[in-house]
Amino acid sequence: MPFTDFTPFRVAAGDVEIYGVKGGAGPPLLLLHGHPQSHLIWHRCVSELARHFTVIATDLRGYGASAKPPSDAAHTPYSKRAMAADQIAVMRHFGYERFLVCAHDRGARVAHRMALDFPDAVERLMLLDIAPTLAMYEATDRTFATLYFHWFFLIQPEPLPETLIEGNPDVYVDRVMGSRHAGLAPFAPDVLAEYRKALRQPGAVHAMCEDYRASATIDLEHDRADIERGRKIACPLRVLWGAQGVIEQCFEPIAEWRKVARDVSGRSLPCGHYIPEEAPDELVVEMLSFFEAMEL
Repeated sequence: MPFTDFTPFRVAAGDVEIYGVKGGAGPPLLLLHGHPQSHLIWHRCVSELARHFTVIATDLRGYGASAKPPSDAAHTPYSKRAMAADQIAVMRHFGYERFLVCAHDRGARVAHRMALDFPDAVERLMLLDIAPTLAMYEATDRTFATLYFHWFFLIQPEPLPETLIEGNPDVYVDRVMGSRHAGLAPFAPDVLAEYRKALRQPGAVHAMCEDYRASATIDLEHDRADIERGRKIACPLRVLWGAQGVIEQCFEPIAEWRKVARDVSGRSLPCGHYIPEEAPDELVVEMLSFFEAMEL
């Protein structure tokens, strides 16, 4: 079973409680998941990572077993700024003022904001299968809108997407995750069942929609403000993406990240979007190299 040797925790980040697991030994490494998932995306990676790092894998605000607070008209509680502050609070709770970060999908957007808002906290940053949010919205065309239809569905005013998804959350999970390159084959049945179960929780669908609504509104305001001020990610940034995914098809990820970060490297991996579950061995090799791991 994944995370057998990890200790579950709940940490108060202001008035929001964040759930996660902690294990291993060595330099602190924060792992952040994507949509519509939880910390369980790392289940094929954590055993090896825990030999080199103190691993903290959390559920983002609004996802998994973490709190799903009410939102507001500006979607501020689900801004990536608020979600990044949650993770800083978790790491400080454990005494870590500076740490490594690897993040996938929505978690990578949180980590992008974290590296800008808390530059002294993030030592090295690895982002999986995203381009910068602003760049993706500004380059939207028919192909991207078709392949990432959920981006534009979830941002519709409530309660339309909430009502439709809550009618059968399992169908939503299976449709969104199963429509990618490898279908549902990469997902362990028990883990996939947990993703479905999490989205059935009261408030989970609304929180997920608010995450996306924030990305299309307040998050873009924050991103534009950084560009106007010339603020860029200062720490070393490694970006990886799936050779069979939408990022490869629709964007030039290295070029886009070099517009917003000072020290960028990266490449594609032989998989689709869900890198930690589709290509865990290749990902771990990349992480050990980039994070300069030493076996303990």
